[in-house]
Amino acid sequence: MKYSILIQWSDPDQSYIASLPEWGGFASTHGDTYEEALENAREVLEDLIYAYEQTGRYVDV
Repeated sequence: MKYSILIQWSDPDQSYIASLPEWGGFASTHGDTYEEALENAREVLEDLIYAYEQTGRYVDV
């Protein structure tokens, strides 16, 4: 499955904010660099998928 990762610069936070739109807008993370925000988002995505699989829920959200 493929999911979107939206990364935007946040002036107030002075960091990159990464969000996972397909996960209801509640899944987000950040990083000091674009690459760090992307890596953090991938880790959050892996954790979400794992949690869904452990509860027997479908991952196609």
